[in-house]
Amino acid sequence: MNILFFLTPKEEVAYIEESDTLRQVLEKMEHHGYTALPLLSKKGKYIGTVTEGDLLWYLKDRDFPKLHELEDLPIGVLHRHRDNKAVNVHETIEGLFDRMINQNFVPVVDDDKIFIGIVTRKDVLLHFSKKL
Repeated sequence: MNILFFLTPKEEVAYIEESDTLRQVLEKMEHHGYTALPLLSKKGKYIGTVTEGDLLWYLKDRDFPKLHELEDLPIGVLHRHRDNKAVNVHETIEGLFDRMINQNFVPVVDDDKIFIGIVTRKDVLLHFSKKL
């Protein structure tokens, strides 16, 4: 079985770009209801993962500034505490499972490190639960 079987393509994934502001990131997380989003470069390469925790610690350390104060702050000012590790599109199912143990989603990249989508733990578990 190929990991592409489980892939949610980039076009269907909520993600943020390195040019986004902290306010945009907060609003995107709120709109989609996600606690973590992939962070991409301007060229589409996977950089890492931004989590609600990353945002919360940033806001706490700055005494919870007003929302409008976050409009001009690029996401690059944020310290990311834990990035979801990506897999190459050619990764084995076993390699994917190794990542899924500790991550709710696994970013998938091509040979040039361009982000092509994610595989969610939920989708994999649903697939195998139907087979049981």
